[in-house]
Amino acid sequence: MKYMTAKEIRETWLNFFASKKHKIEQSASLIPQNDPTLLWINAGVAPLKKYFDGTEQPTNPRLTNVQKCIRTNDIDNVGKTARHHTFFEMLGNFSIGDYFKKDAITWGLELLTDPKWFGFDKDKLYMTYYPDDLEARDLWLSLGVDPSHLIANADNFWEIGSGPCGPDTEIFFDRGVSYDKRGTELIRDDIENERYIEIWNIVFSQYNAKEGVAREDYKELPNKNIDTGAGLERFACVLQETKTNFETDLFLPIINHLEELTGITYDGQMAFKVIADHIKALVFAISDGAMLSNEGRGYVLRRLLRRAVKYGRSLNLTKPFLYLLVDDVIEVMGVFYDNLYDTKDIVKKLVLKEEEKFLETISEGEKHLVNAIDQKTKTISGKTAFKLYDTYGFPIELTLEYAEEQGVSVDTKGFKEELNLQKERSRSARSKMGSMKSQKEAYLNFDQPSTFIGYTHLQSESKVIKVFEDGIVLDQTPFYATSGGQVCDQGTINGYQVVDVSKLPHGQFLHKVEGDFEEGDEVLAIVDQKMRLKTIRNHSAAHLFHQAIKDLFGKHANQQGSQVSPKSWRFDFNHFETEPDKKIIEVEDLVKHYIKEKPLDVVIKELPIEEARKIGAMALFGEKYGNIVRVVDMDWSKEFCGGTHVSNTKEIIDFAIVSYESIGSGIYRMEGVTGNNLKEQVKDFMENLFHEIDLITDKAHKLNPNVKLPKAPLLIGSYQDIINYRNYIEDLKEFVKNLEKEIQLQKQKDVLSDLDQFITDPSNKRPVIIVKNIDNKVLKQLTDALYDKIDAETIFMINLTDDKATYICKSSLDNANIIIKQAAQLSNGSGGGRGNMAQGGTQDLDKVEAMIEKIKEML
Repeated sequence: MKYMTAKEIRETWLNFFASKKHKIEQSASLIPQNDPTLLWINAGVAPLKKYFDGTEQPTNPRLTNVQKCIRTNDIDNVGKTARHHTFFEMLGNFSIGDYFKKDAITWGLELLTDPKWFGFDKDKLYMTYYPDDLEARDLWLSLGVDPSHLIANADNFWEIGSGPCGPDTEIFFDRGVSYDKRGTELIRDDIENERYIEIWNIVFSQYNAKEGVAREDYKELPNKNIDTGAGLERFACVLQETKTNFETDLFLPIINHLEELTGITYDGQMAFKVIADHIKALVFAISDGAMLSNEGRGYVLRRLLRRAVKYGRSLNLTKPFLYLLVDDVIEVMGVFYDNLYDTKDIVKKLVLKEEEKFLETISEGEKHLVNAIDQKTKTISGKTAFKLYDTYGFPIELTLEYAEEQGVSVDTKGFKEELNLQKERSRSARSKMGSMKSQKEAYLNFDQPSTFIGYTHLQSESKVIKVFEDGIVLDQTPFYATSGGQVCDQGTINGYQVVDVSKLPHGQFLHKVEGDFEEGDEVLAIVDQKMRLKTIRNHSAAHLFHQAIKDLFGKHANQQGSQVSPKSWRFDFNHFETEPDKKIIEVEDLVKHYIKEKPLDVVIKELPIEEARKIGAMALFGEKYGNIVRVVDMDWSKEFCGGTHVSNTKEIIDFAIVSYESIGSGIYRMEGVTGNNLKEQVKDFMENLFHEIDLITDKAHKLNPNVKLPKAPLLIGSYQDIINYRNYIEDLKEFVKNLEKEIQLQKQKDVLSDLDQFITDPSNKRPVIIVKNIDNKVLKQLTDALYDKIDAETIFMINLTDDKATYICKSSLDNANIIIKQAAQLSNGSGGGRGNMAQGGTQDLDKVEAMIEKIKEML
């Protein structure tokens, strides 16, 4: 066994499997693409699920990767143990229906023990296997592994929900008795220890799990697969002979900087480990487009940052410090992940901003803590402590610290119960996470070629080469299948409407058609030319838009999803702040510039992937590509893309943005339209604005049927229309508000101009006066005016409308509140106030007359 840096470990792994004809896959983004079951990419196989479940076939059935991952299931164990991490790297090799158990195990031992590669001592390796998987056990034995180093374990079966599953074999490295004098029972009984480190797990994906079916009755998969995962951090710990993962070159430079910042020497303290781990997770996640927020993955990041800040306080770091460690992470990890250099400034800015915000939160949390103390028992309940933790992001350790200062206790048992309940809810939610679809054998076995000719032809005479229950496959087709964000083409096959077009695992297009067909049928396939033209305009416009936001918002503004249809283009991207209207207009104008003033030729090239990257072509963030890629080159914008496009951007004709919104966790969405008659197209997306205008207009006309409202803005076919109409709505609201005030004043003048109409006996100093349909805002003024005019002792006013009665009492005898309470009681209503002025009301009009008589008697 030889010392290796983390860089050398990655290279050794990838080079070994490349020598076994594996294709090296780039690490996918930590943010899952088109996979709603995952919050984060949490394993090397996660981005490759589409190959394992048969949705797609890879260009090479042998794959290897170093995949960055985030797992937060055991966040509270980070720093306590030697090997728990939130961010980690998983080394993997995969076979999609190619080699299986024999090669996986044989190559596994070769990679680990051959001096040319890692050079582990075979006698220090131990393997577990599933008790029924005697084939795996015998393979290890045949390779010279000592029988005493093979341990049967019933837990060695990988299965998450329905879909591909199978037995697995784990490989452990024995660090010796200096770490633990106990023996292999530590592995057999799964006892936490520092002696035997699990470095690799090889899964033999050979069965199809099905709900309600016993494991022994699972059917074998048509395509058996190999899925492996080895922890880079664990390999580094063993090969660099460190006590824990945190003393390896993957963490130590970060810890060393922390020593400088704190003046405290690192000696295994938990705080150093937590901070080093969490800052790595933050840097990588933010670099991949995640943002800190109160929901989803943004909440996870916020929690990691706050936990790190909390541990920083234990090292006397009371000012922002995490942002200072970003450079260390990039220095350590940038040798393999060079994209970190591009996002460094933004990551530092966001981390600093969040640190400052949390320091304010701590101050705010202290206020909540004061109110959280039960003064009778001098305790903070478990539920309250958990609410502080879960809702306000206030760590339990800080709650305990402040509680001690206040001389009160915290129900930590109750807190843990609440925390465990939350974890249980999370586990339940995760039980189906990461599970794969069941393989469709008929699709997997169908490998007859079918050619897409739709880049150049919108019509073809074709032959039906396969009929499935869900649709038909043609020998050649002009129909584009839904992929890469572009929706499928519309049109007909032999006059029957094509409802949907999707891709099969081997790349053929499946057409869902309303008619019935048989294999061998000659058909005429016709794509709807008008719909295709609208779609390609929108697709090319989306490419221009992507480049525009990179130029105006920053290089970090990467695509996180898109949809291109005949109706519109829609684009999701990551960004750290909401841009003002002025900036959205700038984006729109920049795109229009390259459509109207400086149109660009659209050149389609097929290039080796490395050559495509050299010319600056953008890859879809987190997507996987073959060795040869299709590049859509517009000179200003260059992107990997399999979609259909215009030949020159002038064919887009015109461009407008019609909506801009945040869809959560630092992801923003814009939608827009292209082509002719943009005024009407933009208008179609303004329905909610027009509805609001109608409501305000109706209100104005009810106030005054003859009122003349401000004139609506003219439509120009731009995002400026959205801005103008939002402003117009605000103007309308202000106009109606002033109109209400005017009408109110007029009503007040009309009522108060003739007070004598309400006075029947000027000598009565305690009158009960009944009025009808007086505006309640005027009622109080009328009461004051009548009270003064007759120099009353007490006045009781009742205003009757169709559905309620309102009463006001004003008195110099300090009994107005008593009279109103009595009136409320008599009329089944409510009311209150002070001795000199009180008011109330009721909806029970049947009781009002009797109530009035009683009040008259009282007065």
